[in-house]
Amino acid sequence: MKGGKLIIFSAPSGSGKTTIVRHLLAQPELNLAFSVSATSRPRRGKEKNKEHYYFMSVSEFKNHIKNDDFLEWEEVYRDNFYGTLKSEVERLWAEGKNVIFDIDVVGGLRIKKKFPDQTLAVFVKPPSVDELKIRLKKRSTESEDKINMRVAKASVELATAPQFDKIIKNYDLDVALQEAIDLVADFVSEDKE
Repeated sequence: MKGGKLIIFSAPSGSGKTTIVRHLLAQPELNLAFSVSATSRPRRGKEKNKEHYYFMSVSEFKNHIKNDDFLEWEEVYRDNFYGTLKSEVERLWAEGKNVIFDIDVVGGLRIKKKFPDQTLAVFVKPPSVDELKIRLKKRSTESEDKINMRVAKASVELATAPQFDKIIKNYDLDVALQEAIDLVADFVSEDKE
């Protein structure tokens, strides 16, 4: 696999990475396309297959692992697999796009390791773990147990921040959005000068 640039945004759930990624996708000058991840978890709310995720059963997911179809994959929670299909990245590169990911920290670092020169890995840091819990509760999409699992995982994920190329502190969303645009614009313009 070889192609365009890869831009990774990773963070604990509730840090604001999805909001930042959506904002970046709305900037046409960045020439970004979103890498839709595959997952074995059930759909939430109004999520659509092939738009939000490639939804598949646990056995389908494991079959893709066996066939080496993933660029990276992870069992994030028991029988909740997430991964990036190689075919998805190749499809977006064939369209001449830079690929942006909204992905967990383990998957993000795996992609960075495979494509060190083509990848910008950005960690979005929340104001605090307490603020994360508040944001997750406001979503009203998960049980208290799931929220507590995510909060416990956040402490581990926060420890990985120094392994990323850049850290954006999302204490003020407008500042974080501008910082993200500046970082990505600089990265995608490299090699064009």
